[in-house]
Amino acid sequence: MAESTPVLKGTLDVLALKALSWGPMHGFEITRWLESSSGGALEVDESALYQALYRMEARGLVEAEWGVSDKNRRVRFYRMLPAGRAHLRAETARWRQYARAVDGILAAASRGG
Repeated sequence: MAESTPVLKGTLDVLALKALSWGPMHGFEITRWLESSSGGALEVDESALYQALYRMEARGLVEAEWGVSDKNRRVRFYRMLPAGRAHLRAETARWRQYARAVDGILAAASRGG
């Protein structure tokens, strides 16, 4: 398997929201889902993830409540709110547009080359 890549700055919020679109999760579950869904290509820094979750909670995109994990540990479960769903839709469209633009540039034939 190829070496994993750290998540690019500015993408963690939307990636965490995508994970939460599947249902409530605690931080470790979100990390595991993102790494698994990327086929191991992305490496998620847990401290950065928690900062993103706290930031999104303050913005009203997610809410958290204490619960017990499947390993019988006390954890905070995060759930996406309607504002988070709207934000995920908008950011997904923006990222897809950006990716198409970058792909078009990278696919362009070089002059004289």
